[in-house]
Amino acid sequence: MNYLTDKLLSIQDLQTCFFTSSGVVKAVDHVSLDIARGETLGIVGESGSGKTTVALSIMRLVPSPPGKIVGGRIDLAGYGNLVELDETELRKIRGSVIAMSFQDPMTYLNPVLTVGRQVVEAILLHNDMTRSDATARAIQIMRRVGIGSPEIRAREYPHQMSGGMRQRILLAMAISCQPRLLIADEPTTALDVITQAGILRLLKNLKEELGISLLIVSHDLGVVANLCDRIGIMYAGRMMEIGNTAEIFERSRHPYTRALLESIPRVDVGKKRLAVIDGAIPRLTDLPNGCVFNPRCTFAQPECKVTNPPLEIAAEDHKTACLLWKQIYSKEEIHLDR
Repeated sequence: MNYLTDKLLSIQDLQTCFFTSSGVVKAVDHVSLDIARGETLGIVGESGSGKTTVALSIMRLVPSPPGKIVGGRIDLAGYGNLVELDETELRKIRGSVIAMSFQDPMTYLNPVLTVGRQVVEAILLHNDMTRSDATARAIQIMRRVGIGSPEIRAREYPHQMSGGMRQRILLAMAISCQPRLLIADEPTTALDVITQAGILRLLKNLKEELGISLLIVSHDLGVVANLCDRIGIMYAGRMMEIGNTAEIFERSRHPYTRALLESIPRVDVGKKRLAVIDGAIPRLTDLPNGCVFNPRCTFAQPECKVTNPPLEIAAEDHKTACLLWKQIYSKEEIHLDR
């Protein structure tokens, strides 16, 4: 399936900065990507890569001050450029057209309100209905996201629930108005592997049942491997590589992506020392010249310290931002030892 033909959301040259006493933090630096109708796109990267800031920029929830979108476009089908909309117009879109499930449920759930009431308020915000009807709908949605005995659990407070249940409440609030795009920011962070698997199955089922698009933000390639149609790899605020999931895993063209894949623990290769990416992610107030990954790249050449590579088509539905990918690809076997 070609996910570039029916765009729901199109981001072009997005730039989001934070103006701090230590300097200008280029959290999102000229990022471009598209999300099609019915697609699941994953954005992956180390902490501080800018992936969550991309999600917050789409929602126009970047804290200001110190943050600000300083350039680029975020075009939503039927609504135009979200960057140009005022707060009144954005309130009509948030929750009803684009919804977001945040990373830390205890931060975003109100500790003094029952979870049921919080789901009800999310419904009433975008729907003209009575509170009793909204309550009935909230119970139905809680049941849909896998919360057992929702009539009872709706009367509980966030601290009375497990991390997995709180994450499901956030998802219930996010889908309460049947958005066209659901953004899930680190939906499995701090959860045990069994609960993680349950949340991932839930996201997949919600996508199929509701016919929505998903944007999954994660630092874990394993999380997005079986869930996403396409994957974007971010590093230091920039998009390093983006393409079909199978293509990224089997024929990655960027040294950073390959290094990430080679550092994943696996049970099918015996005792093998995991690869390590030397160095550390650069300070976003003092980015290196040229390719931002060049100080840590084993393939770096002098030109990599001068030229900032743009995303270049490497294959169908596959782009990479590396000056040397053709030379690397011609000299080495791209298929990783899977």
